[in-house]
Amino acid sequence: MKIKFLGSHNAESKETNLACFIIDDVIAVDAGSLASQLTFAEQEKIIAILLSHGHYDHIRELPAFAFNNSERVTKVFGLRETLQIFSSHLADGLIYPEFVNENSYLAKSILELCEIEPFKAFEIFGYRIMPVTVPHPIPALGFEIVRGSKRIFYTGDTGPGLADIWQKVSPQLIIADMTLPDRLSDVARDSGHLCAKLLKAEMIDFQRIKGYLPRVTLVHMSPQYEAEIARDVERICAELSIPISLVGEGEELII
Repeated sequence: MKIKFLGSHNAESKETNLACFIIDDVIAVDAGSLASQLTFAEQEKIIAILLSHGHYDHIRELPAFAFNNSERVTKVFGLRETLQIFSSHLADGLIYPEFVNENSYLAKSILELCEIEPFKAFEIFGYRIMPVTVPHPIPALGFEIVRGSKRIFYTGDTGPGLADIWQKVSPQLIIADMTLPDRLSDVARDSGHLCAKLLKAEMIDFQRIKGYLPRVTLVHMSPQYEAEIARDVERICAELSIPISLVGEGEELII
């Protein structure tokens, strides 16, 4: 399984992009930088898009992707609330066309919005997807994504309190929220995000429940705190004795 990170941050600049990664060039997870960081040919390979939740940095480039791929229908999977946010705030017929409505001025549907339910697994072209609820201010999902013997888990934007989820997933790699430094742990907790010491507590729970610790890759960093976050992460990496790393835009992982 190949994972390419198009956007690893929660703020956009010349050096940083919004949340998005792709699996084996065919499945996109979140859409913060789905169009701007892929060529047209690369976009044509995407067969499905998973949305963790409806915050703007996770759905922003879905309209641009739809315009660029208007000769086909792409499936978009998310919670009912997430799909409603997209339909009512971006693809509302005012800011962008109603991409799912054959009666829009496009005269056809470009996106097929597929409502999914937490803890009900489904298949996409040989990938098994298990959506799970995660703690965040609006309804949000994490995803376990499985193909053959390879398993990853993406937390999406999440705060602490993942113990129940660990009982339901068995990943070799966790892609986890790491928004803030430890000195802002109260802000992280209150806003439904993680910092290093909160992640450490979650990984201790994971080991207690599952009996092992997987590799961890971190995304959704706040650029202004990234150096501080990296120092915090280096400390918990040594304490847990597992590889934990911040990932940058354009990086690829193979599991």
